[in-house]
Amino acid sequence: MAKEIDPSASMAALFGARVRRLRTAAGLTQAELGARTHVVSSRITQIERASGAKPTPALARALDAALGADHLLVDLWPYVYREAFPDWSRKFMAYAERAVAIRQYAAHVVPGLLQTERYARAVLSLDPLLDSEEQLEERVAARMGRQRRLDLPERPDLWAILDEAVLRRPSAAAP
Repeated sequence: MAKEIDPSASMAALFGARVRRLRTAAGLTQAELGARTHVVSSRITQIERASGAKPTPALARALDAALGADHLLVDLWPYVYREAFPDWSRKFMAYAERAVAIRQYAAHVVPGLLQTERYARAVLSLDPLLDSEEQLEERVAARMGRQRRLDLPERPDLWAILDEAVLRRPSAAAP
């Protein structure tokens, strides 16, 4: 039996649970639904489990049509995308919150735990899926908030190796 996902965990989880419910009610396998919507079955699995990338608007429309959802999935889609962080990112942050040691190598950007607020804002603002200035500020605040853990007595050991290019690369946000 497929692992049940808690629809209250996130909007992506709610979307995935609705897709699974509609698919099983229609008597379709994930492969059959994938074929009808022109995606691989593993993509349907990711959507139903709320893992991996979120569905595109076109895929939400295709799923809605294939499952006869009467615009339910199309109506849910904007809420899935309004979540500040994708599911994989929230999982990563939860693991990092419990980590006793963090080891990182960075070849392109300064790791989030070492970024200044200005640097974080510049990097995070490059996300093409960013919806608003409010969402950017939410992400910057979350990144800065995660750094506070390094000031606690029970902080993790942090080791970061940075490629020299990370330090020498001119910032697009520099005056």
